[in-house]
Amino acid sequence: MTVRASPEGSPVAASLTFIGTCDLVAITRGRAIRSDELADHLRRGVGWVPADLAQTTFGSLAVPNPFGSLGDIRLLPVESAECRLPGVDGRPSTQLVLADIVHPDGRPWECCPRHALAEAVRDLDDRFGLRVVAAFEQEFTLRGLTPDAPFSIEAHRVAEPFGSELVETLHASGFEPETWLPEYGAGQYEITIGPADAMTAADRAILTRAIARDLAASHGMRAVFAPLVRPDAVGNGVHVHLSVWDRAGRPVTLDPETSEPSTPAQRFVAGILAHAGALVAWTAPSVVSSIRLAPGRWSSAAAFFGHMNREALVRLCPVTTLGDARTLEMANLEYRACDATANPWLVLAALIRAGIDGLQRELPAPALVEGDLDAIGPADRDRLGIVDLPRDLEAAQAALEEDAAARSWFAAQLLATHLSIRRTESRELTAMTPEERCRRYADVI
Repeated sequence: MTVRASPEGSPVAASLTFIGTCDLVAITRGRAIRSDELADHLRRGVGWVPADLAQTTFGSLAVPNPFGSLGDIRLLPVESAECRLPGVDGRPSTQLVLADIVHPDGRPWECCPRHALAEAVRDLDDRFGLRVVAAFEQEFTLRGLTPDAPFSIEAHRVAEPFGSELVETLHASGFEPETWLPEYGAGQYEITIGPADAMTAADRAILTRAIARDLAASHGMRAVFAPLVRPDAVGNGVHVHLSVWDRAGRPVTLDPETSEPSTPAQRFVAGILAHAGALVAWTAPSVVSSIRLAPGRWSSAAAFFGHMNREALVRLCPVTTLGDARTLEMANLEYRACDATANPWLVLAALIRAGIDGLQRELPAPALVEGDLDAIGPADRDRLGIVDLPRDLEAAQAALEEDAAARSWFAAQLLATHLSIRRTESRELTAMTPEERCRRYADVI
């Protein structure tokens, strides 16, 4: 801890600001500076190393990776993408500021995940005059908490004062928390954040995880965002809500005449479905992610567009009109095959890129599937275009490598690093049981 002398001579903690980036395994890494020097670092950033992007979940470097020991880059803090981790029990507060990764001369680094989202957002606007408004629902397990009945007031209360502190900290950070609830799994909770532009939504998702972990630690607990704490446990998902708006600020997810999905929204969804396998390699990318993506687990069992169906890859969410006439503004789509081993910037970038492809090719509207997936026979599945998602990491990565369009979405070195990281992790976990693999991720994510 950095200290300075008080007028009386006793040391006091100097306020620190942590400048960080969320990497390819969704861990926020970086370095700290004195907070009173942040204004200077907003202009010149802090030093960083390309190979830092190649770190696996477990701390090793992916082998191979494109960087080795070469190169220098910088973390350039984004003043609007920040929060404060509260001080508790003598531990000082810390400001956390997310950063763009740039070359020493200020040019965007081609492998910066945040830059990849900025480029996707720009392309969607330039080519189609559209923008995405997004929100993340994030589930996590509080390890060290005595579990109680799912969804109950008792489960709510047993997590206090953590829950109240989390909601208040998010509110004070301007993140617009909407609901905090005990979930179905033992010791499992969910925090939902209000909708915002794509970049702000992804920034908030990253910062929300940091706040939740920090507050949990201050109460002697651990907030585990990993997709599974055990193979037979209820999974922790990240549900990504998306709506489509035009340049005039009008919502266009639904057709105002029919209240059905609009042509742009249908094409956007069709693009996501067309690249479902490749998308899963970005949005549920860990060795254990695929265990959660199975029938009967209320996650996403297959690639289809579902109406109020929680096993759909993309779900058309219901819109309530109780006490609110903003039906068109509230309409949104939910992408469900995502978990917290994925980088939120790259999740949204990949979804937008897939949507752009659907718009560009004017793909036909996907069937809006009604009813239980298990009740749909093989012939009807073929007719409705329902296909299985990749059942393991190797199948997801193969789908990505075989999808020429998806391979073009990100810089070649970024793609190569992403694939190598997950293959390195797979090798490291080869001799472990499924239970041990889940535990390894739960100890970090």
